[in-house]
Amino acid sequence: MLRKIIEIDEEKCNGCGICADACHEGAIEVVDGKAKLMREDYCDGLGDCLPECPTGAISFVEREAAEYDADAVAAHKAEAGQKAAAPAGHHHEGGCPGSRMRQFNRGGEGSAAPAASASPAVSRLAQWPCQIRLVPVNAPYFDGARLLIAADCTAYAYARFHEDFMKGRITLVGCPKLDPVDYRDKLTDIIRNNDIREVTIVRMEVPCCGGLENAAKTAIQNSGKFLPWRVVTLSLDGKILDD
Repeated sequence: MLRKIIEIDEEKCNGCGICADACHEGAIEVVDGKAKLMREDYCDGLGDCLPECPTGAISFVEREAAEYDADAVAAHKAEAGQKAAAPAGHHHEGGCPGSRMRQFNRGGEGSAAPAASASPAVSRLAQWPCQIRLVPVNAPYFDGARLLIAADCTAYAYARFHEDFMKGRITLVGCPKLDPVDYRDKLTDIIRNNDIREVTIVRMEVPCCGGLENAAKTAIQNSGKFLPWRVVTLSLDGKILDD
């Protein structure tokens, strides 16, 4: 049938995967570093992916394409949900031990950092898990929390990440290019349903980190709260470019 459907310009595509996260029907996947429309019958033609693309690689065209199949999309979502809910390896009560909630007492944000020459560096991670995909929506450590939402790579790029960003904050990390999820809804629930005092977003200069920044900003807006927030952008060699 002749209908409106998305088209992806592979020359413009940088493979960030933000469009795949934005497509709630699962029509788009990143293959060999490029976003591709894998199932025409999964594309509803509404274009949720269009405004999310940082390079403008997605557009609408009208052409012969398979009709949108809502039943197939529903079945696909159900199957994906079952896979996400199934624990890996042996079963443990309460889910995977690696995602079990923990809280660390590191002396609070007022603790003095040890001198580098006198003792080893101290971890400032205040809770576990810290991956956005695994962290619960409600947890005691969110009460009165200063929230850090950071791209995975930032801690590797910036040498003083623990002291300058994690200390005194609850840390949530993720990568919109690698995680097959949309962070916006979960971050919105965390901010809306907990006593969050402020939000710091730390990202790399690469375009795919724009997905994390956009998700965090959208979550703050959708939460209905007026919170102080800032975005810190790091260069690939670990320098602060923008704060």
